[in-house]
Amino acid sequence: MGNNSFTKRIFFVFLVTLINLSVFAQQRKVTGTINATTGQVLVGVSVAIKGTSKGTTTDANGKYGIEANGNQTLVFSFVGYQSQSVQVGNRQTFDITLSEATENLDEVIVTGVFDKRTKMESSVAISTMNAKQISSLAITSAADLLKNIPGVYVNNARGEIANTVYSRGIAANSIDNSSGYYYVSMQEDGLPLMNVNYGTDNYLRADIMTERLEAVRGGTASILGANAPGGIFNYVSKTGGSTFQGEVRTKLGLEGNGKNPFYRVDATMGGPLSKDGSWTYQVGGFYRVSDGARYPGYASNNGGQLRANVVKNYKSGSLKMFVKVLDDRNAQSEFIPTQGWNNPQVMSGLSTTDSYNLPAVSLTIPINNTGTATFNSKDKYYNRDKTFGVNWVQDLGNDWTFKNDAKISSKHMTGSVPAVVTPFATDNIVFYALPHLLQTGKLGTYTFTDKVTGQNLGTMTFVPNIINGNFAGFKFIPGANNNFPGANVQQNSLFFLPLFYQDIKIDEWMNQFSFTKKLSNMSFNFGGFAASSHVTRAGGQEDSGVGVGTIQDQPHLVDIKLNGLDGKTYQITDPNGFMDLGRGGVTTSDATKSQMALFVGHNWSITPDLNLDWGLRYEHTNYKGSNTPVTRNANENNPAWGGTDGNPLTVYDNGGGTAGTPLPFDKTINTVSFSAGLNYKINEGAAVYVRYSDGKKAPEIGQFFSATSQFLINSLNTDAQHIQQIEAALKLKKNRFSLNVTPFYSYLSNVPNLQFAFQDSNGQNYNPTTQYGKYRTYGIELEGTVAFNENLSLRAQATFQNSKAIEYKTWISSGVNASQDVLLDFSGNETDNNAQVMFGLTPMYQKGKFNTSFNYYYMGSRQANIPNAFKMPAFGQLDWSVGYDVNPKLRLQGNINNVTNVYGVLGWSGPGGFPAALNRQGFTKEYVAANPNAVYSTQGSMPRAYFITASYKF
Repeated sequence: MGNNSFTKRIFFVFLVTLINLSVFAQQRKVTGTINATTGQVLVGVSVAIKGTSKGTTTDANGKYGIEANGNQTLVFSFVGYQSQSVQVGNRQTFDITLSEATENLDEVIVTGVFDKRTKMESSVAISTMNAKQISSLAITSAADLLKNIPGVYVNNARGEIANTVYSRGIAANSIDNSSGYYYVSMQEDGLPLMNVNYGTDNYLRADIMTERLEAVRGGTASILGANAPGGIFNYVSKTGGSTFQGEVRTKLGLEGNGKNPFYRVDATMGGPLSKDGSWTYQVGGFYRVSDGARYPGYASNNGGQLRANVVKNYKSGSLKMFVKVLDDRNAQSEFIPTQGWNNPQVMSGLSTTDSYNLPAVSLTIPINNTGTATFNSKDKYYNRDKTFGVNWVQDLGNDWTFKNDAKISSKHMTGSVPAVVTPFATDNIVFYALPHLLQTGKLGTYTFTDKVTGQNLGTMTFVPNIINGNFAGFKFIPGANNNFPGANVQQNSLFFLPLFYQDIKIDEWMNQFSFTKKLSNMSFNFGGFAASSHVTRAGGQEDSGVGVGTIQDQPHLVDIKLNGLDGKTYQITDPNGFMDLGRGGVTTSDATKSQMALFVGHNWSITPDLNLDWGLRYEHTNYKGSNTPVTRNANENNPAWGGTDGNPLTVYDNGGGTAGTPLPFDKTINTVSFSAGLNYKINEGAAVYVRYSDGKKAPEIGQFFSATSQFLINSLNTDAQHIQQIEAALKLKKNRFSLNVTPFYSYLSNVPNLQFAFQDSNGQNYNPTTQYGKYRTYGIELEGTVAFNENLSLRAQATFQNSKAIEYKTWISSGVNASQDVLLDFSGNETDNNAQVMFGLTPMYQKGKFNTSFNYYYMGSRQANIPNAFKMPAFGQLDWSVGYDVNPKLRLQGNINNVTNVYGVLGWSGPGGFPAALNRQGFTKEYVAANPNAVYSTQGSMPRAYFITASYKF
């Protein structure tokens, strides 16, 4: 009886097992809906069967359907959200809620990879910031966000534009703000913001439409970035959902250590355009007026941006159309006179909130013999951008996918700025040679008068020095009662305030496409990139007039008169206070950059845990155009020449130039880049990867525009720079903890050392022969998050690195002529502006409706130049944020940037005033040791600022 009962039980268990196995093995349709934690349905969520190439995406209503059996696991993933996995079992419906990712290794990424994947699965060094993290900060500029990314150096000392960004020591020649994005690609929605590195961040603004930031350092940037092996920084825009939603943010602030008002409004709204939700839209932007951190007497930043997109989701793909319109005027902070090499201090009488920009002036300046332009200092850098683009993804069937991203844009920047503000000595021959006074024999006693107060500042007698009846140069005799402001900075000096006018237009189109074929355990990508950028430029090489101002906050322009040795009185400055209007003319340029690239990528899951990806990129770049040099008006050397007003005694209008014959150039650069990575998933909480990249960097258009003679055009070196990189990483995650540890090595070669504005004994400027260098950097990046409990968490990132100039030579000017200049070898020295230590700590506390966070950013000491003349000291900056959710719709937030009001030095220009100050690489340890009290100039971190933001969601 017992045995019979036991046999029946065994048979019953066996039968149930067979039934279960049959059920689990049976293919059936699994359906469901995917939502965000906000309740909004998510469109385009990837639903894949783990270990296979089979998958689908959610439709316009967030719904999905897929054939699967009970033994299989479904993986739900979406960009910016934490992935989820569920075993099918005997269920047929799974409604999933995805949580927004906050630096999670399960977060899906799209930048720096050929196909969407989680950070844990990828072999690239990538960091992300979501909309919530971005909105908690009160950023100075779009690049300011990148300070939160390990391995990335950011200099935002000049304000909203003209920032400098580089990563992992790949920085040669990018420490100057004008070329601050030389090795990286700044992107919007997967396409380069622009395809020429020419005032990049003039056209980049982060606003309420920015959904997330994805930042790739090195690695795959060599093959997925257009001529940008140093990194890709992708600003991803919001798109509309299945329900109507919107938000308005009003932000009020006081910048410049609480002195200068700031006003800004951001707004966005979006939702469905069709009943079935397959058509959606999102529109938004900002408008801002601010006096700035350093107030010039008029608004430092005024303008705004509007962005919009429309998305069509359909069964086999999606189509997104987007537009952007930018109209913004932005000032740049100038360098501040400083003393002390080891402990820089702003000179007495000046402060870190000073502005040395031009006062409000508007005047007409000649553009060679072809026309005129209006120079209005209140326009500052006037930036405009009109862009239209398309992102299209199409499932072609049989596991083939086609993706195409394209856009056209028209960008326009006019600059009405001083650009190079340094002390300018009235007892130096350059003061008189630059505005063509020396050349025309304007000798005698010059009188300087403050145009605002009417105060006589002093005199300077400029006459030949006759010794024993022989000419022995010139001598300068200062007036007995001279009272030039800023005498502690440089005696008998004024600020050099040139009329630096530029008019740059960039019309371009670009298109990137790719075909992806998925197989059972691998995928192949084939694609291409094409772009054409037509750039015209007037100015940018030289100024269009010379002004001088008192050395003080908001300088006063100075009136200058000459009592000549010939007994005549000459008016040197015009009614606005400028000399030599039109100067020697302005160089104009017209060129087209044509770029074509082909790339291939292969991703191979060798095992479920071991993945190999590699890619190859061929790039063809052509620069074709011309530079039109100018010759100075020959009549200016005629003492009887009266200029535009016909009066020989008003010499300010005697300048101008005549456009010469265009000098054509046509240069082509072909490069091949390669990158390969191997990622191994140790377990669900740990993975490692290693990657090697061999990238190239072709010259940018600015190098061609600087070739303003046939000799310089013939001398153009179009060899690409070579960037080799090796990196590895350990990625860990467990419950509320994640950590990335990434050692890296980079080697940069064939880098030109460009030096400008050398001057011979006759006051003539020239550029020395270019030398080429090699640089090496190795280090380690750390990035992690930890949630101590449901209220308290910490985000941290750090970089430890060592960077050296393996080969570097530079010229030291003799001040006599080029043949007597000295070539010094500084090979083996540390590279400039690469801190050995950088880190950031962000503790965050949230309880109920209240939250607060601190963001501490530390920048280690850096060599000021490759001769290692001195070090810019380390500093740390603390920002604070506090917020309160009044209700689900209304949120209040306060921010204090730079709580301790530290002045962290981020850049410098040399002592000696104009033009010596421009040659930073020409200053050595010996000079510093011999001149411990020399006055030079620095640019530093933004002064303390206070902001209050009210956000209302509807």
